[in-house]
Amino acid sequence: MTERKPTGVSFESWVDRQVRAAEAKGEFDDLPGSGKPLPKTDGKDTALAWVVNKVRAEGHDVSALLPPSLAIAKELDDLPDTLARVRREARVREIVEDLNERIRAEHRRPAGGPVLRARPLDVEETVASWREGRSR
Repeated sequence: MTERKPTGVSFESWVDRQVRAAEAKGEFDDLPGSGKPLPKTDGKDTALAWVVNKVRAEGHDVSALLPPSLAIAKELDDLPDTLARVRREARVREIVEDLNERIRAEHRRPAGGPVLRARPLDVEETVASWREGRSR
């Protein structure tokens, strides 16, 4: 971490001085992508699109960028596929109970984004559905 900006020095000149010093030390040499052009865009890309592409390129789940209410809604949509890969009933219960707790927590939170319209799942009903899917 760099030192704090001295009082009486403009932010711009302080940052410019740090960049020049780093360049002189060679701290920007051999960076990944150095000397390569930026990827072409269709003119419709936004800063958010760039972030999403970067997150994907680094192998992370893009749903982590969603507001909690949308992430939970997506998780609910994906739940049948998620549970189809689970082998133990106890694990199914854990997943559903964890999801229900996050749904309840989101309902308690003041609205600061899209409203979560989902209600907690019936654990026994979900487990029975999981069992039925496994018996097929």
